[in-house]
Amino acid sequence: MTGLRAHAADYLELRRGLGYKLSGEGRLLFDFVAFTEKTAATTITTAAAVAWANDTTGSSQAYLARRMRVVRTFARYVQAFDPTIEVPAADLFPAGKHRPTPYIYSQADVAALMAAARGLRPPLQAATFETLIGLLAATGMRVGEAMALDDGDIDWDEALLVVRQTKFNKTREVLLHTSTLDALAAYRKTRNHLSATSATASFFVTTRGTPLTHSVIQPVFRRLAAQAGLDRPASTSRPHVHGLRHTFAVNTLLDWSADGENVSARMPLLSTYLGHSCPAATYWYLSAVPELLAIAAARLDCHDSRRRP
Repeated sequence: MTGLRAHAADYLELRRGLGYKLSGEGRLLFDFVAFTEKTAATTITTAAAVAWANDTTGSSQAYLARRMRVVRTFARYVQAFDPTIEVPAADLFPAGKHRPTPYIYSQADVAALMAAARGLRPPLQAATFETLIGLLAATGMRVGEAMALDDGDIDWDEALLVVRQTKFNKTREVLLHTSTLDALAAYRKTRNHLSATSATASFFVTTRGTPLTHSVIQPVFRRLAAQAGLDRPASTSRPHVHGLRHTFAVNTLLDWSADGENVSARMPLLSTYLGHSCPAATYWYLSAVPELLAIAAARLDCHDSRRRP
């Protein structure tokens, strides 16, 4: 079995193990591998990807985009093993609608964001943003859900948050780690001390004692990302506050894979926890970051001695 063919088999096995059928994509991927073998190519290049994508007749722009997307996501996966692999640019045969790759934060990135937040002035703004970022990273909540939290939505005895009538008109409970609960309690104490005249029941408040809004959060978060060194112009994805939710979902899926859990069976649990309407929306988090599939593969390799060499 050639190198690319073996990688393709592992790639499809991994993604199918996560619940994807990939019947059409699988056929296209092996058709691309056969094309490289026919042309004696030993690696993935942009030129080979373009030649293969055009190796069809009467195709629509959407189908050409689909063919290129199959190669692009596979190339990102293989690049984790072979850095010489070329990943075709996103503007080659672009699809009309395609969700952008989210920015995935490392633990060091989150720590840098929270450290930058501690440097904000006045002190209430510093405490608000440090705690908000920590909560989003620890729970995967939507930023709008965190903005809408009231003091009464936190059950301190049961260590959970009640997210009320959020997207899709759902109300759900979000379990909290002890450290997260302690951080929220510390913030509430600081907030009450610095904002005694607050006229709102909102848990997170501005320096004026009013509820947080997107127009307040977004510019401050962009500034914090730049100060933390995360806003790199050369990056294919840019850091946004919603990326903390993506990161939580991806890390949960990878941790389950590393622990040998049946990801497909547990997916409804994560879907419910995140407040998604169905598990299919949750699966996207991993498929949107195909290079992380290589990390999952490497972790799974440590737990499955039966993987092919």
